[in-house]
Amino acid sequence: MKRRHLLLAGAAAPLGPGVAAQPAAAVDWPTITLIDGSSISPESWRTQPAVVVFWATWCAFCKRHNAHVEALYRASRGAAPLRVLGLALDRDVQAVQQSMARNGYSFPVALDDGSLRARLTSRRMIPMTCLLDRQGHLLQAIPGEMAADDVLGLARQLQRHTG
Repeated sequence: MKRRHLLLAGAAAPLGPGVAAQPAAAVDWPTITLIDGSSISPESWRTQPAVVVFWATWCAFCKRHNAHVEALYRASRGAAPLRVLGLALDRDVQAVQQSMARNGYSFPVALDDGSLRARLTSRRMIPMTCLLDRQGHLLQAIPGEMAADDVLGLARQLQRHTG
């Protein structure tokens, strides 16, 4: 079964199979410094739903996936509040900035040494797309590259869930 069909098969549940109806606790976020020098405060995670994507500049799957993440970011700007954040697993901020520019990505990105990913999932696959509700609870961690329609559909899924 294709990934799109697997994701859609879980549509009867709030966000797919295996998603807890009542998450136990919100993710404990630190202040995150983005590669552009701005920052995201821990408190701001409790104001809007979020799509967080772990990726790396050397990952071909991530490059294709991030093109869809960019489309989601652009589509969600000015619409219903939705945070889109990329967390690059690279160590070189300049390499990440160059990759972002080369590929036309404008969504916010920070570097992650693994500590942020550990707050969301123990899985080490990339890309890894995590959905959080407006209270900062992890709803789902989706491993691997996703189709464009599936990535764009994440906003609708979060809208229905956090309404």
